[in-house]
Amino acid sequence: MPDIRILLAEDEEAMRAYLHRALEKAGYEVVSVDRGTDALPKLEEEHFDLLLSDIVMPEMDGIELAQRAAEISPRTKVMFITGFAAVTLKAAKEAPQAKLLSKPFHLRDLVLEVERLFENSKKANG
Repeated sequence: MPDIRILLAEDEEAMRAYLHRALEKAGYEVVSVDRGTDALPKLEEEHFDLLLSDIVMPEMDGIELAQRAAEISPRTKVMFITGFAAVTLKAAKEAPQAKLLSKPFHLRDLVLEVERLFENSKKANG
């Protein structure tokens, strides 16, 4: 698998560390930030294949982050992670191109979803 770079935006420290480790173990290059406002400059300066973002975060929520990411880095795919059902509905409406994973989820499910996302794009490009 080519080096796939993931930008992880998750405000909860334990969850961020947990996801970061799991994705690195699965072979991805991961950069983690604890808020959307820290993710934006990274998207402007570096290339990421995937923005993996919590939806509910301080300063800027994941939906706004995804909308800004689409402007800054349109080729970056977006996947949301959230534990709030009402937020899930809002995300589906406001960022329909984004994949959504509801908490709690198993790490294996996360890795499978990420793989699936890039499998589909490989088929489309190849």
